Amino acid sequence: METLEFVIHPDGRVEEKVTGTIGASCTAVTAAIEAQLGRVVDQELTSEYFAQPVEQSTVATTQVSSAQW
Repeated sequence: METLEFVIHPDGRVEEKVTGTIGASCTAVTAAIEAQLGRVVDQELTSEYFAQPVEQSTVATTQVSSAQW
């Protein structure tokens, strides 16, 4: 589940934290919000940003001998 957390500091700074996404998709999630909030002055990328989605594939091989024809 995607989660966005915002902390608004007394001096007006806003911290946002995105969890539950893998890869750079978190930047797409926050782009519209950041455009409304103003200038981004700092960004810390987490290990989730650099993670790669896991893809599994299965390959089945069947051998038939000429005696089975």
